[in-house]
Amino acid sequence: MSYAIQFQNMSYTVNEQSILHNISQHIHASAITTLIGPSGAGKTTLLKMCNALLSPTAGAIYVDGQAIDTYTPTALRQKVGIVLQNAPILRTTVYHNLALPKHLHKQQLTEDEALQILEDVGLDEALLMRQATDLSGGQKQKLAIARTLLNRSEILLLDEITSALDPHSVQEIEQLIMKIRQKGITIIWITHNIEQAQTMGDYIWVMAQGQVIASGTTSEIINSSEPSIQAFLLGGKQ
Repeated sequence: MSYAIQFQNMSYTVNEQSILHNISQHIHASAITTLIGPSGAGKTTLLKMCNALLSPTAGAIYVDGQAIDTYTPTALRQKVGIVLQNAPILRTTVYHNLALPKHLHKQQLTEDEALQILEDVGLDEALLMRQATDLSGGQKQKLAIARTLLNRSEILLLDEITSALDPHSVQEIEQLIMKIRQKGITIIWITHNIEQAQTMGDYIWVMAQGQVIASGTTSEIINSSEPSIQAFLLGGKQ
């Protein structure tokens, strides 16, 4: 079985406070793994570890079997893209927002490439020269996803990307993520929505107090007889 990311006795401590503690887990390649758990469980910290926005204070992380600290930052962040809940949008056109990853690598984004990626994420080509700040919340998230995909990332990290969107926009983003998954891209998705985790995830990790307290296929976690897991799932409070 192929693993996209492996955590080996990985911990993260700040000012003597343990944020993540002794995590040894693996992320299956070409699948969606959702991370759920209460606020402060360490989910976002774990996600940032995956593309070295943060580095572990103990243990190791492997990306495609290679120690994460042996990648250059540029190579790693091309391979492992991240989309945040409030993705930074430049106060310029949609085109110039899309062109940013290419610009950082001293490359040019052609209009044809830009129009193709808009089509891929379900944005109208007429938006290309519109001001990005004028887009709706759902359109901004699609733009952020498109910008990340231009790096041809093999692993996509998603942090609460639908939590601020209306139901229609949530549905559109979920459909887009399923389309991306079909291309073999590995996806790690933090969500506070238990139903979303259940319908979208191939695997679920339940996190609490900086640890992964349960992990398995979505069916295994949803049908778990473990009282603490069932209480969490039924409560739905994250």
